[in-house]
Amino acid sequence: MSKCEQCIIKQFNSLKNLTKEELIRISACKTSRTVKKGEIIFEEGVMLNGVFCVRDGIGKLTKLSANGKDQTVTLIVKGELLGQRSIISGERTNLRATALNDMELCFIPKDEIMRDLKENPAFTLDILKRMAIDLKEADNIIVNMAQKSVKQRLAEVLISIHKSFGTNANGTLSILLSREDFASIVGTATESAIRVLSQFKKEGLISTIGKQIKIENLDGLKRIE
Repeated sequence: MSKCEQCIIKQFNSLKNLTKEELIRISACKTSRTVKKGEIIFEEGVMLNGVFCVRDGIGKLTKLSANGKDQTVTLIVKGELLGQRSIISGERTNLRATALNDMELCFIPKDEIMRDLKENPAFTLDILKRMAIDLKEADNIIVNMAQKSVKQRLAEVLISIHKSFGTNANGTLSILLSREDFASIVGTATESAIRVLSQFKKEGLISTIGKQIKIENLDGLKRIE
């Protein structure tokens, strides 16, 4: 089991603001687990007893809409903390977390996190900053849904994945998402997402290798209107 004070993953989240002594204390309390592709990390509407630190892998946060469909809110990447908003507010989770591929997670008990929030101002401030950034991104998603076309939103998702996660050796996007996942992220029907991706392919903006997508014209995607 990796020790928190020696783990490089903490550099990507608020845990980097904890002292060595605080990290040693957390390391003695945390547990580690592997989550398989498709497995649910936590459901929407549950009370969490701690936070998850993503050591490896990619997941998604989704919200169940009134019509019974899952709307993808954001992707989960290595280094992120999950569940801090719920334990700080003392409320049930507002989103579901699901693994998109095999993930390595560490679970830190709520009491340990709350203790550091009360005793370490730098840690608390960083948590607040990250929650503010999440709120800003949520505002942008609302505006994009209202003002941008499905083509624009899908192009932006492809660009964002390319920028944030890079590519495989063959040039395809390193994240393999289903067409249903793409549809959920941009807020459209699966059929519409498939149709737009096919249009992008005909226009030479992307190509496919099996289910994998390769961006052929990044500037062209940026010019989508």
